[in-house]
Amino acid sequence: MAEAQNEQDKNVPEDQTAEQATEPMSDVEAEIIALKVERDDLKDRFMRVLADAENARKRSERDRREAEQYGGSKLARDLLPVFDSLKRAIQSIAPEQRESNAALIEGIELTQRELINVFKKHGIEPITPEPGDAFDPQLHQAMFEAPVAGTEAGDIIQVMADGFMLHDRLLRPAQVGVSSTPKN
Repeated sequence: MAEAQNEQDKNVPEDQTAEQATEPMSDVEAEIIALKVERDDLKDRFMRVLADAENARKRSERDRREAEQYGGSKLARDLLPVFDSLKRAIQSIAPEQRESNAALIEGIELTQRELINVFKKHGIEPITPEPGDAFDPQLHQAMFEAPVAGTEAGDIIQVMADGFMLHDRLLRPAQVGVSSTPKN
């Protein structure tokens, strides 16, 4: 009998008094209680769905921004060898060739500058270390290590290729040679 009373107490709303709890519930009261429980359940589910929708909106906005900023990284990586080739072409020109091929050389230099301008327009910045700079593993890739007199271990002694950043991400590290000999 005590179990039956406990079962009845579970179905009694909190706002009922002890006297009302001892009276049997009418069908209308039971239906009101059931509707309140259903309402609370639906409200909870609605709030969860609303929170999920807001999280999805924020996630899609973040994904859209990342796609906008970093979506062209594959194309940019594919264009880096073109930049390298133009730079090597300009560096290989002998001083005596400059006068006789001035128009051709100017065209190559203009093409390289235009490529750099397009890179900058899309958030691609070159990393251009100089010999004597300190090696930074976050920005540089050591291609070789060699003892060079008058340098400290970890100094850049040669730059083979410039590196590039795409906004705040490393697109390609600068390829450098690093000294392994401490300064004497």
